[in-house]
Amino acid sequence: MESISVFEIIKVGIGPSSSHTMGPWNAASAFIRIIKRERSIAEVKEVFLEFFGSLAKTGIGHGTDIAGMLGLNGEDFKTIDTTKIDEKIEKIKSTQILNLGGEKEIPFIYGHHLVLNMQKSLDFHPNGMIFKAVFENGTELVQDFYSVGGGFIKSQEKNSIEKQCVRTLYPCHKSSDIAKYCEKLGFKKMSDLILINEESWRTQEETRQEALYIWQQIKECIYKGVNKEGILPGGLNVTRRAAGMNRKLLGEQIYKNKDEWFQQVVDAEENFTNINKWIACFALAVNEENASFGRIITAPTNGASGVIPAVLMYSQAFTDFTSEDDIARFLLVAGEIGTLFKKNATISAAMGGCQAEVGVSSAMAAAGLTEILGGSVGQVLMAAEIAMEHHLGLTCDPIRGLVQIPCIERNTMGAIKAITAANIALESDPAKAKVTLDEVIQTMWETALSMNDRFKETSEGGLAIAVNVPEC
Repeated sequence: MESISVFEIIKVGIGPSSSHTMGPWNAASAFIRIIKRERSIAEVKEVFLEFFGSLAKTGIGHGTDIAGMLGLNGEDFKTIDTTKIDEKIEKIKSTQILNLGGEKEIPFIYGHHLVLNMQKSLDFHPNGMIFKAVFENGTELVQDFYSVGGGFIKSQEKNSIEKQCVRTLYPCHKSSDIAKYCEKLGFKKMSDLILINEESWRTQEETRQEALYIWQQIKECIYKGVNKEGILPGGLNVTRRAAGMNRKLLGEQIYKNKDEWFQQVVDAEENFTNINKWIACFALAVNEENASFGRIITAPTNGASGVIPAVLMYSQAFTDFTSEDDIARFLLVAGEIGTLFKKNATISAAMGGCQAEVGVSSAMAAAGLTEILGGSVGQVLMAAEIAMEHHLGLTCDPIRGLVQIPCIERNTMGAIKAITAANIALESDPAKAKVTLDEVIQTMWETALSMNDRFKETSEGGLAIAVNVPEC
């Protein structure tokens, strides 16, 4: 089984969905690379893109079509000015011209060259798409892609995606592997093992720096979210709430930048109610940014992008474990737990419902928090198990296909459950646990397989149809 870096699970992304926005964007970029490898951009006459299944049914709400066009246009979601996205899309639609790979202008008619096929799903995965390039001499290049969660993409033809297979020094594909190696090597902290394994991709110092970069991006995202008022895009007319909560919690205090704001949060009155509200505020801020095409940290998906930031920010604002080392260890452990779910179950709501997104993120956050609060390896794994156990069966039923209701509030619940799971684990003896993390991951996967497709990000079940929201 292939090893996965923690920074493939926790990474810079763009809203509103990792599987429906980042995945198609990555697929479009990969298709450009395939064209360059097989032929050349200069030879292309036209390109066609067709989305199927869940990508089509909730594509508009998730910006799937936008991601496909921008990816083909040669844009990178890690660097694009997110305030210019609407402008760039309007230009493509109005001029009916796409700048393929940023190199050649070709005709592109929305609805003809890009189609959302809501009547058909591809067999390999619910999030399927097919790209086709037609060359000047009439020949064609066709490639299928599948967005499998967290921005990851696959193809039935493995050679179509360039990927270097990595094997770590101590392969950890199950939680039992982690426990075994930590005991064998005498590690009291789970993060010590992960830090060594991450050397398969980068040095230990580079790993620490990447973790601190992620932390700075988290602070930036939350800061943006708590300072934006207004209505979220998409037509549901959902009002942003993080800014209002932030204002009430800080009162009349004034700040000029994110560091001043953060210090005021740290200095704010600490009681259970206020801390609880701050955790909710942090999660809301991130997910409101996500819902509006903001740059966020995918962890492990965009729909669940508020959980880990909220819990990590809680640890930095309201506990004594605030060193750079604590931050790095939190993210290393959280990311490693995410890899276990990715390998043995799914992190795609289209495959497993929201248990695969907010549930997994809550398990990741619980483990990370337990690690820095002094938990043993067994307690860290126990915390992840507890958090997921109480998300089993959680459906994905977004109203109008938007990552807003119930997704935004659901992240606040996932964060609170993560903190609760960590506290329970820290007061427990893992040797007496009746359920292991490996068992709960297997149970989650079996639950996913048994779940009706209506509750897997199709907007055809649950709240998505129970709540009548008129089109705007």
